[in-house]
Amino acid sequence: MSDWFLTEEERDNPHTRLRPWSDGNAVRPLVDGRDYYAELLPAIERMVRGDVLMFTDWRGDPDERLGDGGTEISRVLCEAAGRGVVVKGLVWRSHWDGLQFSEEENQHLGDEIEAAGGECLRDMRVRAGGSHHQKFVVLRHPGRPELDVAYVGGIDLCHGRGDDSGHAGDPQAVAIAPVYGDRAPWHDVQLELKGPVVGEVERTFRERWEDPAPLSRNPFFRLHDKLYNEDTHADPLPPQLPDPAPAGDLSVQLLRTYPHRHGGYPFAPGGEFSVARGYRKAVAKARRLIYLEDQYLWSPQVAGCFADALRDQPDLHLVAVVPRYPDQPGLLGRLPQLYGRDRALAMLREAGGDRLHVFSPENAEGTPIYVHAKVCVVDDTWATVGSDNVSLRSWTHDSELTCAVLDPSGEYGRELRLRLAREHLELDDVPADPPAAVKVFEESARALQEWHDDGRSGPRPRGRLRPYHAPRLSWWTSQWSGLVYRVVHDPDGRPRRLRRAGAF
Repeated sequence: MSDWFLTEEERDNPHTRLRPWSDGNAVRPLVDGRDYYAELLPAIERMVRGDVLMFTDWRGDPDERLGDGGTEISRVLCEAAGRGVVVKGLVWRSHWDGLQFSEEENQHLGDEIEAAGGECLRDMRVRAGGSHHQKFVVLRHPGRPELDVAYVGGIDLCHGRGDDSGHAGDPQAVAIAPVYGDRAPWHDVQLELKGPVVGEVERTFRERWEDPAPLSRNPFFRLHDKLYNEDTHADPLPPQLPDPAPAGDLSVQLLRTYPHRHGGYPFAPGGEFSVARGYRKAVAKARRLIYLEDQYLWSPQVAGCFADALRDQPDLHLVAVVPRYPDQPGLLGRLPQLYGRDRALAMLREAGGDRLHVFSPENAEGTPIYVHAKVCVVDDTWATVGSDNVSLRSWTHDSELTCAVLDPSGEYGRELRLRLAREHLELDDVPADPPAAVKVFEESARALQEWHDDGRSGPRPRGRLRPYHAPRLSWWTSQWSGLVYRVVHDPDGRPRRLRRAGAF
């Protein structure tokens, strides 16, 4: 296991309660938000008095429906609290909505849960300009441990995420760049976890919940909370139950990002950068295929480990599925993101040449699909799904959580990769062999692009992927957008010693 997973010394955080990794787990990918919600809803509805529900979120919209009518997330959580379920939540406090974040939505979700007898705190214990980006749910059942489950990934409990594999978009849409339409198609992945790893995810929640530091240092927030009598003190959690019994044969390591910040976290005083360290260790072992799905794919400092692998291994291919356009409109949102991706792809292309394959998806109507997934599969052996993007922000600056799953047989990683490929290629049978799979990706994307180039004449080819080409930026645009990119979009949360050493 230590050939692929980080050892306790390599994690370099002796203050955490997490074990290096856990064995005996069952892991099931839930692709796209509607599949995730369809599992989460009945799991919450069967909870009874004394059960414990813990969740974290970047954004929570109280009225986002998990299913048909009457399944709004606030209603589901409030009804659980009304049944005597212990409901505890941590959501990022956020910046004001004028910056297109989620302060108002998160406050309303917290208020409704608190009124029903649960507790949901707005957590602003982050670096300046940072966020709590973790998205997970833990359900524990005293006396019924066979029902214990955790969900970890990239899917928030909010508008826009409730799409399915057809990618017509969530009817409860979220406003992003106009090019995605009024109902943006949204691709994402969450994991269902059973077995001892559920206890590890719970420990991650408890470490944040039991942090004695004030929820915010901002004097205006603190005055607001005092005036409006907002709950700012976490009540004690019930004692943690023993870890669930083994439920499968997979090993899982939780990888996290916590930034270096003044005052620090008691569970990570100097920060924790195990996401970066875990990726760098596993990617260095790649020999045949790295498969990526990522919202950003930014930052030469981060992409460097993939470039090194492409240079060192002449038979290695990298397939990446990314959104065609940034999610943020306007020059200050769009161009800095394009700058960051252009620099990362230029480095990868220089290292890998025609062994780099980058695609972006669209739905049957030709509307681009926004890729929000954060997936990496290395030689079908080591595979991650989580909240972390391939960016300096995710690897150093915000709080993140991802699950690295190790299966030396290759069965889990291969099936995850092929499940995603079947959706993107609209094929029931995708070759498992990496070179053959890469060829199918390239041929499918080329055919769809040629159909567009020919004015969409004739039947539309099967498949949703088109080749991705980063737009060229002028020298002047690169100068100013690069500055905005580094300061706002992709800041560095490492301590000075790691920055100077170029390490994580």
